[in-house]
Amino acid sequence: MDVARRAGVSRATASLVIRDAPGPSSETRERVRQAADELGYRPDQTAQLLRRRNSRLIGVMFSAQEPFHADLIENIYAATEEIGYDVVLSAVAPSRGERRAVEALITSRCEAVILIGAREAYTTDFGSRLPVVEIGRPPNGTVFDAVHTADDEGAGLAVDHLVSLGHRDIVHVDGGERPGAAERRAGYLDAMRRHGLHDRARVLPGDYTELSGSEAARTLLDGGELPTAVVAGTDQCAIGLLIELRQAGVDVPGQISIVGYDDIRSARLAHIDLTTVRQDAQQLARLAVQAAVERLEGGLDGETREFSLVPQLVVRGSTGPVR
Repeated sequence: MDVARRAGVSRATASLVIRDAPGPSSETRERVRQAADELGYRPDQTAQLLRRRNSRLIGVMFSAQEPFHADLIENIYAATEEIGYDVVLSAVAPSRGERRAVEALITSRCEAVILIGAREAYTTDFGSRLPVVEIGRPPNGTVFDAVHTADDEGAGLAVDHLVSLGHRDIVHVDGGERPGAAERRAGYLDAMRRHGLHDRARVLPGDYTELSGSEAARTLLDGGELPTAVVAGTDQCAIGLLIELRQAGVDVPGQISIVGYDDIRSARLAHIDLTTVRQDAQQLARLAVQAAVERLEGGLDGETREFSLVPQLVVRGSTGPVR
């Protein structure tokens, strides 16, 4: 091995240093690492992984079209690096379904899998092979640990905020079958009933995307008199709604107030300035990694665990008093 020769040590010693195994002195380690840097040597991580009994890899399935998933992944990386694990990503896209994405993680020797925003109600078909944790919905119909925000409470916060500004005609743009959508819809309806506005409750179909927000805006514009406020299923949906209404000459928030959900980065841009319900991406990620590692290293068996976080309303410029 060129590195061993340059450092003046045996191949076995150089291998121990490169693998960060115990044995060589600090002086020897420094010589080997310096030699490796001078030669531009990089260890073959794939070969190292194959030699290891435990991969220390956590797989993450996510949607390539969800900005909030990117925030979660960034925090999952931080949480795993702190405890000596690494991450393998597998994206879901229109041409690549969830099961294919998950199988790719399993064949990559991941020891546990985190599912972000899974749409399928998985059972034990692959969960029996390794620990699985879901982020984004309660553990309904699955046997996996679940980490999520109390979405019904979050939607209720949005309605409470709008009612406090004098709004009574409040519409909700739904998320369809997407994770958390049923809870957000229920939270909206419960809050409207709580404020005595159940007869004004109105739910428009959607799917969390900007396109669904644009379509909802056109439905409202074609319907004649606009509501005074909208609670969207996600920030993406809210941004699509906001852009479409502004292009039609509608003043936001002068004529209509809009609240999103998630607090993605684009919601904070000056020209968007979206009032939203914030999910704590850092805490969601940390809890998911913790749950997975506890199953791996602690030998935890038994009942599914649920971790539910409290949402937070973030008030910005897309909401204002009713005229």
